[in-house]
Amino acid sequence: MFARFADYFPCIRIRRLIRQMNAIREDFAMAFFKRKLSPVERLEIALKDKQVARHKLALQSGAAETLLEEKRAEAGRLAIAGAADAQLAHAETELRAVDEQAKTLRATLAEFDEQILATERALADAVSQRDRELAADEIEAMAAAIEQAIPKFSHGATALVESITKRRASVPEATRFSANVDAVHREILSAADLICWELRTLAVRTRAGNGNSGLPVIAEPEQPAAAEIERQLIYTLNPLVWREGSETRRIAAFTIVGLPKHLLPVALRHRHVDYLNARRVQTLMHVHGSGQAQDEPREDDPQLVDLDALAAADGASAEVA
Repeated sequence: MFARFADYFPCIRIRRLIRQMNAIREDFAMAFFKRKLSPVERLEIALKDKQVARHKLALQSGAAETLLEEKRAEAGRLAIAGAADAQLAHAETELRAVDEQAKTLRATLAEFDEQILATERALADAVSQRDRELAADEIEAMAAAIEQAIPKFSHGATALVESITKRRASVPEATRFSANVDAVHREILSAADLICWELRTLAVRTRAGNGNSGLPVIAEPEQPAAAEIERQLIYTLNPLVWREGSETRRIAAFTIVGLPKHLLPVALRHRHVDYLNARRVQTLMHVHGSGQAQDEPREDDPQLVDLDALAAADGASAEVA
């Protein structure tokens, strides 16, 4: 009766429909939040939250720095104008308070930067582990597929052999063919057992992160090894270019790179690089990162420093001296 009554009042039907849709939406939301998040998802959420908090803190820090400059300028103007001692003392008190607040915000901002870097590293590790897990699952699936296919192959080979051996007629050519098929059958079964064992071993190594030492490869003819260049891990302060044989290396500024050791003295002398444990390098890495994702600088970049030319010029200057 109520249903027929509701048919005459569309608003009642609409409200009932809205209640049903809200119930469905709530059920969906509860199911979503009950789902267990993966390590990658948790770290992505944590990183996003930290980045949002860091952005808000950076705005507060910028405002505090601006206010500090204003208070410093105001105190300077009062001192130059010969203001009363009480007025100067009040200005100094305000300046110290704003300075303390700015220092606190700077320290907190630096701490947030360290937390974000640590979270980014943890996220990269989690993504790498997830990718390794997926690769290992694929390898194990390959081994399982081989094991599932082997009985079909074995039945086919057995049927082929029996099609010859169970006949009354004896034909030498057919008998040899049967023997060859039986030998190949046994060899393939043995090889299948071996490859499945190797694949599962490789899957275990892949999950552990050392999958490169997996299946043996066919040895290639030995090539004479090129002379190894001695390098020093260094942090670039300017875009650099140098040559290694026929190859030209161009590296962007604020990048960790293995610099040939014979170019290190000239690069340090002219302050184009610095060591990784240098305090300013640690700060620059917080600001710019390690630079691994940066594009190679253009050949016509006006800031590009040619280390080979710089070393040659220093050598010529030393000979003249």
